[in-house]
Amino acid sequence: MSSNTKQKAELPDKQDLEAMSNFRYELRKFLRVSEEISNAAGITTLQYQLLLHVRGFPERKWATVGELAERLQAAPNGTAALVSRCEATGLVTRKTDKTDRRQVQVHLTAKGERCLLRLAAQHKAHYGSFSWVFGASEA
Repeated sequence: MSSNTKQKAELPDKQDLEAMSNFRYELRKFLRVSEEISNAAGITTLQYQLLLHVRGFPERKWATVGELAERLQAAPNGTAALVSRCEATGLVTRKTDKTDRRQVQVHLTAKGERCLLRLAAQHKAHYGSFSWVFGASEA
């Protein structure tokens, strides 16, 4: 099969384009609402996402800067700066890992936990048809 034929075989059809368009539309609506919710609380959407990823990291209540950078799809130095901004506003605190002193754990403060839970409740109300986020039983 020539590369030209292979390329044509992989082109999306009308149904694919409609599905992709609808997904992007729903995603953009959610992101806009998320911006409004976060901004109304006096924080940025990145700060909200950082809080969410700290508390939502699998099997523990903290995360490292590197893990947060991966979750945010951001550079580690930019993530460290975001952690510093959140720390300055009292939302998170840094703790040196007891077993590996090279690692720094990021933990939510009580203020950060309250902020996260309040904003997450508002976000959850807007997930709507995203039943895959919480499981089909909550749809």
